[in-house]
Amino acid sequence: MSTDAVPLSGPRFQSEPARLYREMRAEHGAVTPVLLDGDVPAWLVLGYRELHQVTGDPVLFSRDSDLWNQWDTIPGDWPLLPMIGRKQPSILYTVGERHRERAAMISNALEASDPAQLRRHAERFADELIDALCAKGTADIVGQYAMLLPVRVLARLYGFPDEDGPGLVTALNDMIDGRERALAGQSHLATSMGELLAARRAAPADDVVSRMLADPSGFTDEEIAQDLMVMMAAGHQPTADWIGNSLRLMLTDSRFAASLFGGRNSVAEAMNEVLWEDTPTQNVAGRWASRDTHLGGQLVRAGDLLLLGLQAANSDPQVRPVGGDLTGGNNAHFSFGHGEHRCPFPAQEIAEVIARTALEVVLDRLPDIDLDVPAESLTRRPSPWLRGLTELPVRFTPTPALGGN
Repeated sequence: MSTDAVPLSGPRFQSEPARLYREMRAEHGAVTPVLLDGDVPAWLVLGYRELHQVTGDPVLFSRDSDLWNQWDTIPGDWPLLPMIGRKQPSILYTVGERHRERAAMISNALEASDPAQLRRHAERFADELIDALCAKGTADIVGQYAMLLPVRVLARLYGFPDEDGPGLVTALNDMIDGRERALAGQSHLATSMGELLAARRAAPADDVVSRMLADPSGFTDEEIAQDLMVMMAAGHQPTADWIGNSLRLMLTDSRFAASLFGGRNSVAEAMNEVLWEDTPTQNVAGRWASRDTHLGGQLVRAGDLLLLGLQAANSDPQVRPVGGDLTGGNNAHFSFGHGEHRCPFPAQEIAEVIARTALEVVLDRLPDIDLDVPAESLTRRPSPWLRGLTELPVRFTPTPALGGN
């Protein structure tokens, strides 16, 4: 691998990732050598065509992390082990026919959810969160709203009682933060999933967990619990960032001013623009080469780790010129992945309903919402993987709470 590999960390991933991806592409082409924490080497796939190739060939570019040629150098306390794990019994690391059966189980369980009921849940929880802040006239709409909503809706769909929602919100956000509370959050989530599975084994209901347990494919409770944790984490944080990034766009870009004055089509357009230009999931780990191969002009060795550069591929100048027109209804982005391991279509639809409902409730309840700080002062979380705001301070005319009406 090249000696001028780019560290996949640092403030530029927080402040100007689009420019950094352009520089990487100019220097290295569609596939760039990078270094993870501890100077662990990997490849970042930047090209749209190359990413399509990697995600579309699960044999040559496998999801089986046991193939990694760096395991002998990885310490037991490597901070990325939760993200790039080994022998985890979840769908993330299952391959072949067993993966297809597992993906079908998840898709079927999610697809059976009633869309109208889903929207009602999202509206109710969104209204409760707005009730808690609407009388004050100012709020951090990310910390007090976007980061709290998706997991509450998902918990209700899965079958958790509503009173468990706040604890799950705290646990999941602690786990995603990756700081001192991360392991405690993970433990709370795992314990909660185990208790819910036991309850639904004894008394099935009309929810996602019951449908997964009833699936004839014969997955164990441990496998189902692992998949539920993956689904909740993957469904919560990117959706929360989708809400926050879309609100930022609508509040700072004059092209979307109509969305603040009842133009609901502009809400959908802003959401789609974010998936192209400011996608919550920037980079994903990963795929492993099953044999030596060439990709984007680079020699990739057997066992090399390839990271999926979703945002870089979305902005590949071969498919999306810099400063191009609004994307409109074009959804050929990589924001939900591609190939066998893409986000299941029912999960995409659920995320879209939650995010769009969240935005519409904000605009309905706080119609004169505006930024409370200069746009250039907004900051992002320091992560090369996910792109979301640390906070989004807003002001609005105080309004009374609905109080559950």
